Amino acid sequence: MGICISIASSEIHDQAEDQHHFHENVLYLTETIPSIGTHAHGSLYSKQGTKGLNQDAAILYQNGHIVSNMVRNRLPSLLVSQKYGVAKLEPTPESDNGRRPRKDLVKWKQACVSAFKVMDKEIKLQHNLDCSTSGTTAVVVVRQLIIVSFPKGEDLVIANLGDSRAVLGTMTEKGIKAVQLTTDLKPGLPSEAERIRNCKGRVLALKEEPHIPRVWLPHEDSPGLAMSRAFGDFLLKDHGLIAVPDVFYHRLSPNDHFIVLATDGVWDVLNNDQVASIVMEEESEQAAARTVAEAATASWERKFPSSKVDDCTVVCLFLQDKQHPSSFAPET
Repeated sequence: MGICISIASSEIHDQAEDQHHFHENVLYLTETIPSIGTHAHGSLYSKQGTKGLNQDAAILYQNGHIVSNMVRNRLPSLLVSQKYGVAKLEPTPESDNGRRPRKDLVKWKQACVSAFKVMDKEIKLQHNLDCSTSGTTAVVVVRQLIIVSFPKGEDLVIANLGDSRAVLGTMTEKGIKAVQLTTDLKPGLPSEAERIRNCKGRVLALKEEPHIPRVWLPHEDSPGLAMSRAFGDFLLKDHGLIAVPDVFYHRLSPNDHFIVLATDGVWDVLNNDQVASIVMEEESEQAAARTVAEAATASWERKFPSSKVDDCTVVCLFLQDKQHPSSFAPET
């Protein structure tokens, strides 16, 4: 699975080797953001399950294990190049919420769709790699500073492909609250199932796991994919599986404290509010992602002692200094 956060909407710059921080399948690139003037705080951590090789990959860029690594390494730069490549395209009349979005946000949506399409093509062109039944999901968040509006603010652009998830931690009068920013794109969703069946694919669950709908070929009991959108997995691309992301917008408020991206291994055993509480209670930004991943692994072992633990990968980006967070500010 693949997850990515970028806090810079400007060009992605090459990083010196000593600025790379690795932990298993994660990549942390840091730099000072000129438009903001400071380093953002964040963390990421990938904890291998007991199924075998860790197939997750993640990147926190500030300013199938092979497939997920390809997406992690390539998708951020594709997003930027596609964003500037669609600069002259006209915006669509309305956004998903019925209001005309800012022109730059429409360009980001177009860039996300284009970049995901190019990424899928590049994976297919890897002739030395069989991706017929190998692929990855992805969830990407871009934090966009809006300096031409009044009052000045920030928007999030979120692109989601598959069953990784983005959650926002926002402060309320009753404490921290989790706001899910994406929809888990699984075959059980009626709209996803309809598209798959219209393409002659089948959506069925196994008897031993009736709560998990999977995608199957028209006349074969394979491959049984548990998500409805993904990079790769080309065996199912003619039968309803697509690499087109859902793209969402969110205007940040002073009450928004952090963003969490995590792969399905986390969300299968922890709900949104549990994850938000873990992040909020952790003393340091650097330890937050690891704490969530380890909590998910422990939950797997408690809930499913006879099952293999799934890979759990987490990215946390803090929108406020954790040591000096702002209090709840009622909206006016």
